[in-house]
Amino acid sequence: MFKTNQKIISLSQPATSSSFSLEKAIASRRSRREYSKTPLTLKQISQILWAAQGITDQEKELRSAPSAGALYPLEIYLLTGEKGVEELESGVYHFQAENFQLKKVLTADLRHDLSRAALNQSVVNQAPATIIITALYQRTTEKYGQRGEQYVHLEAGHVGQNIYLQAEALGLGTVVIGAFNDQQLKELLQLDQEQPLYLMPIGNRQETEKQKKE
Repeated sequence: MFKTNQKIISLSQPATSSSFSLEKAIASRRSRREYSKTPLTLKQISQILWAAQGITDQEKELRSAPSAGALYPLEIYLLTGEKGVEELESGVYHFQAENFQLKKVLTADLRHDLSRAALNQSVVNQAPATIIITALYQRTTEKYGQRGEQYVHLEAGHVGQNIYLQAEALGLGTVVIGAFNDQQLKELLQLDQEQPLYLMPIGNRQETEKQKKE
């Protein structure tokens, strides 16, 4: 994890209901790789992060995605570019699920570097922001042994789908990226024991020419 202690940003309280049905989100779920230049809002980011790892039961400290033994080995980061998210400076932020906040850990627009670590995939460089999912395997393997690694991967899938469906409900686009150089990504994010698992670029959907005329 990062060893810096920098700016803390409180997130907007998430909505727990909407007129956009779960069935509609599932039916319309797509991998979207093209985004408009319109910046994301902090409210949209707050909702996405809540869907990923938000606490849904304060007393039992349960989160939005299931976790083997409720051990929660995953960590969530937000990398945002210049003017990528309203009210946020460019940089890397660590999601603090327990108090629903972001802690800024790196200052710079690192999208180009992230794209290079992701085998030069242009979608990473063009997206206003990217959600990064990492894992601390030992949180789960200490209880479940080597089998725990599989449980971590299952959990990452749950989180990724939550992000997909929440993005659809918000009218946003995202895509799961698993092709990247692990070591380059760890060095870029200054990760120690954490293993990167997913990159999920996210942004407002780019309108088609037909939609613009309607």
